[in-house]
Parts: sequence; structure tokens; C-alpha cells
Amino acid sequence: MAGRGRGSDQGEDAVVGVSERSLFAIPPPASLPPSPLVPGSGSQPLPAGTPAQIPPATGRIARIGRQIGQASLPRLRHGVTTAAELELDRGIAFLLVPVCLAAGAIGYYALAAEPDFAKPVAIVVLMAICALVSRSWPRTHLAFMAALLCALGLLAAKVETWRAGTRMLGSEISTQVTGRVVSLDRMETGRIRLTIDVTSTARPKLRYAPERVRLSARKIPDDMIAGSLISGYAKLLPPTGPVRPDSYDFSFDSYFAGIGGSGFFLGNPRIISADDNEMPLSARLFSGIENAREAIADHIRGVVGGAEGEIAAALIVGVRAGIPDEINESMRRTGIYHIISISGLHMALVAGTIMGLLRGAFALFPDFSARRSVKKYAAAVALLSIAAYLIISGVVVAAERSFIMLAVMLIAVLFDRAALTMRNLAISAIAVIVVSPHEVVGPSFQMSFAATAALVGAYAGWADHRAGKARPPPPKRSLPGFLTRKFLLATGGLAMTSITAGCATALFAIWHFQRVSPLSLFANLAVMPIVSLIVMPFAVLSSLAMPFGADGPFLYVMGKGLTAMIAISAWISERSPVDAIGLISQHSVLLVTIALVIATMATTWLRLAAVPFALAGLLTVSDTRTPDVLISEDARLVAVPIGGGELAVSRARPNEFTVDNWKRALVSETIVAPEMFNKAEGQFDIADAVNLPPGAPFYCTEGICLARHPSGAIIAHVEDRKATWKACGFADLIVVNDATGYDACHNPLVLVVTKRQLARKGSAAVFFDRQSATSPPIISFAVDGPYRPWHAQRKFSREARGLPPYQKPETPAAPAQ
Repeated sequence: MAGRGRGSDQGEDAVVGVSERSLFAIPPPASLPPSPLVPGSGSQPLPAGTPAQIPPATGRIARIGRQIGQASLPRLRHGVTTAAELELDRGIAFLLVPVCLAAGAIGYYALAAEPDFAKPVAIVVLMAICALVSRSWPRTHLAFMAALLCALGLLAAKVETWRAGTRMLGSEISTQVTGRVVSLDRMETGRIRLTIDVTSTARPKLRYAPERVRLSARKIPDDMIAGSLISGYAKLLPPTGPVRPDSYDFSFDSYFAGIGGSGFFLGNPRIISADDNEMPLSARLFSGIENAREAIADHIRGVVGGAEGEIAAALIVGVRAGIPDEINESMRRTGIYHIISISGLHMALVAGTIMGLLRGAFALFPDFSARRSVKKYAAAVALLSIAAYLIISGVVVAAERSFIMLAVMLIAVLFDRAALTMRNLAISAIAVIVVSPHEVVGPSFQMSFAATAALVGAYAGWADHRAGKARPPPPKRSLPGFLTRKFLLATGGLAMTSITAGCATALFAIWHFQRVSPLSLFANLAVMPIVSLIVMPFAVLSSLAMPFGADGPFLYVMGKGLTAMIAISAWISERSPVDAIGLISQHSVLLVTIALVIATMATTWLRLAAVPFALAGLLTVSDTRTPDVLISEDARLVAVPIGGGELAVSRARPNEFTVDNWKRALVSETIVAPEMFNKAEGQFDIADAVNLPPGAPFYCTEGICLARHPSGAIIAHVEDRKATWKACGFADLIVVNDATGYDACHNPLVLVVTKRQLARKGSAAVFFDRQSATSPPIISFAVDGPYRPWHAQRKFSREARGLPPYQKPETPAAPAQ
């Protein structure tokens, strides 16, 4: 089968380039009336020999305007119906299956309360019956099928939540942990992060111990590997929630990753047993894979060395913990961090390199190549190679999606079928949603599939545009002209790829990370040729040569390419403007997502329906209010934007991760630490708070820190509940870092937030009414409402129960002899 605009030769490579739309190109019946939205659709064919007259552009635009102006509602309805039928004939219904499944999964996670199993099952049964009954009415049947798929997505999310059932630690505690090592990650700071399956606890013995924890250690025994049974005294912490309302929920991620707690060893863990005979077969298999990954990573670090060795290990085996923070930040600022995340680019380069090497090797044996379909042999080996790459690099969402897409394409080659790329994307999305529905609400899934869908849709549209035009044979060019043309085409294609993917993922990046990369286009144009032509091909060659001990030269060349990539990224990052962009509205992201779905999946003029959604989404981007105050969930940190790009905080050494997130959300560049005063010096008194100018940072004295928002509102951070009453007379907001605290002001105009409230409801954002000084502040909590399964542990902490911190009982002194 040949694609549109291509020959009908049935050679070995005839399948390549098949147009997905051409397979379903059904000409409209001749009896249909002309569509008012398609110019010239009702014109009669010109008589033979009549020269074609090309009207000027202005005349064509005027004619289209008159036809649209004369369009009646029946004609428009008929045009929409015709286009919709053509879309269905081209298979858009299948492309919308993952969209409906994802909508159902998102709906489940957005529910205010956890539903029981009966409700999702009842909805699925009801929608299935309605879809079965409505088969005689096509439009109604399609609507019920869409509703059924949404219900199935909701049910799949509910099943995954029930299947996970992770035991989450409810409160901070120190205990003796004994367990088996699942994985080891060597951090850039020198510490080692261990993921451990807990077998027992002691001193004290936990009645509700988590099954898996993640602990860091300063040092571990040299012979410790995945599968070793270890023991050590550790401080366990419950999973944290969002650092602010509407931000990423880390307890959600921990719940579905099976991590019930985190923390650190108070000493160095020791090995109890390294014998894996007692382990189940699956655990031994995973331990073997993990040990192989770590061994390969250590070998790569030893050969390449430095930051280049860490990045090379990340690209080959997916171990990213050791990459220096400054390099991570420079790649994020320049928009090339996707190179580190194993995804479609890496999978495609691995498959392409393997196929190219094998077909080149088969070409050395012409007799064999003439009798055998060597392309199928190469595709089969490439399929096995990317499956091994997926396993050895760690199974993440982007890699799963890329593997499934490439697997479908390679299997299509094996069976002499056309590889329909948008359908491959739909198949991979369905597989990911069915297996891991919670990934739908994560940035990896959203940005990965958005970029891929935009690229597939854009290049399919461009292929159709070129296929519809008659092209004369290319003129003969000299070698320099030929090379120049190829270079310009490659540069233009890379630029369009970067622009298309960047535009598709920009709003998702802003929503999740509050940042953009202004110079990402230039960074990708400079770096991607190095990655595509040097780094990844030599990574594949080094992997093939590693079992024979001949990988040194290939890793050397790969390291030099990574050195150039790091240098370019650092140079552009230093010249990149501030990338923090602040908060955007949630419904703008939803509108742009709808526009992206329509624009990438529609093949007729119905794709114009994406324009109003895109415009509405862009116009409502700023339709959200920036918080006036942010409060951490442990009540230890309060932040106030005081103008001029400055963010005042209530602690001299705040949590770096939390503050970095708040800086991006509030578009602040500088952190202003509090000023500490001693009452004996008489430089600052609590009563002086009313005289603080608007935009004053925190001033701390007598256990109270006071700041003044630019609106004039006064914020007080109190360490002891007994000092709360001191701020009642002038403060608009009082944050009490005491679980036993209460509202001592009894004033409706003063908002008092206690540690107990924050422990139960998570971090908070406070908004002042700038129009009226007599209105109390408005507060929004991150976990306000009935608990979902990944939040249920919050109610068991000492702070949530209003209890003071645990104090060890003093050991009585021995009686004197």
C-alpha cells in the first residue's frame, strides 16, 4: 500500500511513509450540497483544455468572506455533519478512547470524597446498558460510549487505589528498622539513598509499620547491594503533602509508589545477611536487575568521570541521583532537561542505531540479503533492544509510552503493516492509563503525551500538505550546495520540532513548575545535534561493546559530547532571563488541553474548533489570584511577598525546596531573612508593629516574628501559644507554631492558624481583602475536605491530635550506695 503522493512500488520499504489520513480518504458523495466553509466546493469542473485561472489572494479571501456571511444554519449543520462523518471514517473515535479514559481518571482524583466500589461499578453497568440499547441511534450511541469510557477510567483509578493500599506512616518516630534493600542511589551530596522493604521494627515496635521506606545514610558497607538484609536505627517521617495549595502532592506520589515513609539513619546501617535464597523469585529478579544497573552505572562513572559520567549513567541506565544540582538547574533553565529523562528521543535513537547497524551488516552479504527480509530481522532485534533498554533504565512513564509506540511500529514492520503513528500514541496512552491511572495527573504523562501528539499531528499535516502538491524533480546541485541544503533542512526541522513541542508543553510546565525556558529554542538547536549524532549513538555502541570490555573508546567520545552539551547549557543559562512566571489558572490549562486534543486529532476543517478554546485558555491564564501569605504544613515557616521581587520569610534557615517553590509561585527573586532583636537592647518592641511600613520584612523578638504586607496587613508568627494574645490587638493573621494552641483572640477580624489545623489540612495560602479593612482574611488549605486514601495518615500525627512533641521519659538516677 502506498501513501498519498508516493509511488505504488511494493518493495521492502514501501510501507514507510504511509499517510494515516489517506487510508480513510473517502470522497464526499456528489449529491451533497456545497459546503459554505469550503471555498469552491460546489463549482463545476472546467472543460477540457480550459486554462486554470488562479484568482488573486484578495479575491479569494473576499469570496470566502461572502460565503461565510451567506452561510445558513442548515448548511452549517450539514457541513459539520459531513466533516464529523469523515473524521469517524478516518478513525478519530479510537483516538478519543484514551482521552475519555484520562478524563474519567482525572474526575476520580478530583472528587471531594472517596467513593465506594458500588458507585463506579453501577455507573459502568448503567452506561454499558445505555450504549447497548442505543446502537440504532448512532449519535446517541457515541455519546454513551464516551460516557462509558469515562466511567471505565474512573473505575480503573479506583481499582488502582484499592490495589496500592500503601501503609503510610502517621507520625514522626525513631525506631530500629530491619529490611531488605530494594535499590541504592548515590546522591550528589555524597549520601546514599536506600529504598528498603521493611521486615520488622523494634525499640519501639510499630503496630502499623510501613511496608517500604526510603532512608538516606552517610555511609554504607562496601558489599551492600540490592537484596541485602540490613538493620539500623532510623528516624522515620510521614510523607509530606503539597508545599502550597494546588501544588504537587508528594503523599499522592508516595502512596502509589508504595513508599510509606522516609527519613534517615541515625548511624550507619549494617548488613545482617546477603543471602537471597529466602527472597521470592520476583524479588530476586528485581534485585538482580537493580544490581546490574548499579554495576553498569559505577563502571560508566569510573570510565567517564565527573558530571559527564553521572549524565552518561543517567542516559544509559536511568540513574540520575548523582547529577550535580547546578547542572540540573542550568538544563532546566535552558529547556533541555528532557535529554536526561529517557523518552522517545532515546528509544528512537537506540532502535534506529541498532537497525542501521544490522542492515549495514546484512548488506555485506548480498546473497543472503537478496533472499531474506533483513529489514524484519533488524526490526526484531531492535524490538528486543529497546525492551532491554526499558528494563535496565528503569520503567518510567515517558519510557513506557515510547516503548509501546516503537514496539507497535516495529511489530507492524514484522507483519508488513502500515505504522499509524497517532494510533500508536493512542495505544500507548491506553496501556499507561489502564496500568497506572494515577500517572494522568502527573507532569511526566501530560507533557510527554502533549509533546508527542503535537509533533505527530504537525508532521502528519505537513505530509498531507506536501502530498497534495505536484513537485518538480529537484535540480542538480554541487556537493557544497547539496550539503548546505541538507543542513538548512535539518536545522529547520529541528527548530520546528522544538517550537511545536515547546508550545504544546509550555502551559503544563507553567502549571506544574511555574517556570518557562525563554531560550529553549536556541539551546535545543545547539545541543540536539550533539545528542543525536554523538552522545546517543556512542552510548548504544558502548552498551554493545561493554560485555567484551571494549567500551572505553565509545564512552570517551560520549563523554566529550556531554562536555560540550554541559558547556553550551551553562553558557546559555547564564544569559537566560529569569524563568519564574508565577501561578496560572487551572481552567486555562483545561481549555488549552481541549484545544490541543482537537488540533492534533482532527483532520478536517473541524480542527478550527480548537481556536476558540485556545484563545479562551490564553486569555484566562492570569485569571487567578496570587496568595498574600504562604504557610508551611508544619507551621514553622511563613512567607510574605513584600514587593520588589523580595520574599520575606520567618526563619533564618528555611527549607530550601519549599522556598524555591514559593519563589517561583510568587515570582520572587530574593529571600529576605528575619531580623532578630533582643528585648534588653530596646531596638524593637511588639507594640512597634503598628508603625511598621507596608512591605516590612519579619522582625523577631520575644518569641514573635512580625511582618507587614504591602496592603498594610500585619502577620505574626508565634512559637508558643501562650504568646498568642500579645498579637491579638494589631495582627490580621497569627500563625501559632504550637499543636496545643487555640484562637486566643476571639476576634472575627483576626485569622488565627494553629499547628494542629495545618497538620490536619496541610499547607495554607492566605488572601487579604484589599478593598475593605473590615473583612477577615481568607484562607485556603491544601488538603481541605474529607481525606482520600493518600491523606488518611494525617489524622494520626501528634500535631493533628493537638498533642505536644514527644518527650522521652527521664531515666531515674540510681540510688546512692
